[in-house]
Amino acid sequence: MTEPSPLSARIREATALEHKAAETRGFITRLMDGEFDLATYTRYLIQYAHVYRALESRIPQPGDPAFINDTRLDRFPAIASDLSRLGASDWDNHAPLPATEAYVSHLESIPAADVARYLAHHYTRYLGDLSGGQAIGALMARHYGATPDQLAFYRFDALESGPRFKNEYRASLDALDFTPEQEDVFVAESLAAFRFNGAIFDALGESVGAAV
Repeated sequence: MTEPSPLSARIREATALEHKAAETRGFITRLMDGEFDLATYTRYLIQYAHVYRALESRIPQPGDPAFINDTRLDRFPAIASDLSRLGASDWDNHAPLPATEAYVSHLESIPAADVARYLAHHYTRYLGDLSGGQAIGALMARHYGATPDQLAFYRFDALESGPRFKNEYRASLDALDFTPEQEDVFVAESLAAFRFNGAIFDALGESVGAAV
């Protein structure tokens, strides 16, 4: 009898197409190619200030796996600092795009006790920040002159090694005592997370086009 794949392998395989579709959206590829400006990047970051505030507002629950509450991953304070340095300290006065609002509402609707659903967004965002997010940070500096104090979002100073942490995170996923039903929920919700993020990129692309 074939052993089931570890959850970390299953989720990578299951989300590969949605992951590729999200990271190759026109807006994000143009942003990374240097076709916009620092003001456009700031609008992008404002959307994710709303997202991360919602993501990090969950109250830890008894019995949570430790890595789900690892505050070394928290990004909202860094995003707020970056926005202040980018001249957008009033970011919270900017209404989020409808796609962002939809994602925030979805995150806020997840019961704190539903670890499988919440973890899907935790996995999608933070491992993305530790992977492709590092390239985004470097390209914002190269193309738009963003300074180190405007790019704290991409620095995980509390982690000794990003690659090592990602391996440990995946090992923690594999050690979870999820039921088959919880694993299915985790996979389905991870797919939804990529779609929510893709919708934000599409909305940002439309907003840039409208501003031209």
